[in-house]
Amino acid sequence: MFRQMFEEKYMRFPKGKAKALTFSYDDGVKADKRLLSIFGAYGLKGAFNLNSKLFDCENWHGRMNEDETFEAFYNSGQEIALHGARHIFMDKVPLCEALKETVDNRAYLEEKFGCIVRGLAYAYGGYNTDIKRILKDCGVAYARTTNSSYSFEIPSDWLELNPTCKHTEKELEQLSGKFFGDSPLNHFKHREPWLFYVWGHSFEFEDNGNWDVIENLGRRAAESAAEIWFATNIEIYDYVQAYNRLVFSLDGERVYNPSALCVWLEIRGTTYEIPAGKTVEFDK
Repeated sequence: MFRQMFEEKYMRFPKGKAKALTFSYDDGVKADKRLLSIFGAYGLKGAFNLNSKLFDCENWHGRMNEDETFEAFYNSGQEIALHGARHIFMDKVPLCEALKETVDNRAYLEEKFGCIVRGLAYAYGGYNTDIKRILKDCGVAYARTTNSSYSFEIPSDWLELNPTCKHTEKELEQLSGKFFGDSPLNHFKHREPWLFYVWGHSFEFEDNGNWDVIENLGRRAAESAAEIWFATNIEIYDYVQAYNRLVFSLDGERVYNPSALCVWLEIRGTTYEIPAGKTVEFDK
């Protein structure tokens, strides 16, 4: 056997799973309540990206008021993330105003929900290099764009995080078919883990009368739960960062995990758990 082909190391998600699924939904609208119930029914997880100065705009896609928003999302098990205080194009205002838009949004959400908020979705998909820089300075770990990658690749630039697709796109059916019907573990080479990242607005299900789209996606995901990690955006970010911090010996046959998270990897067809703070030696 030509052994070299089996020396590569591949990240695996918790419990050794090779696939992860996450969602991202914007604006904090009344239809989110129904979406949250669907997520709960199928065990789905994601980020809900909220503004903090638009609670009096019910006529804008049915936005919830402040009390409704808190009641819907507090202790929901979902991630709360930033969407700008006023949902403006941050790349079309002075940089100091974009900074305030982010800081005001984060300060409100953290105080209201009693958590640390580190994720963001760009309102209208508006960003540039300067915006990415100030987000990093504001402690934002990842920022989702509206640019579909149509792939399951793990992001390399987390402040320009391109989702797989929007739930309104025709590609969703083909991509979901591949994700649920195949696996990196079925491939001889290219065994990198898959991340299926879907985004949208829940009011689109209401407007289009097609809640069956997310119901069907949730049902298929639940049927494949044994091989998929359901996680929020920030959980995936933190896990990937922990994996990237692994320290390997010169010959690649042992690994030390300096992080506080257990991580998993595959080498030579065997998956190993690398506990937090521990060193593991691979079987030869």
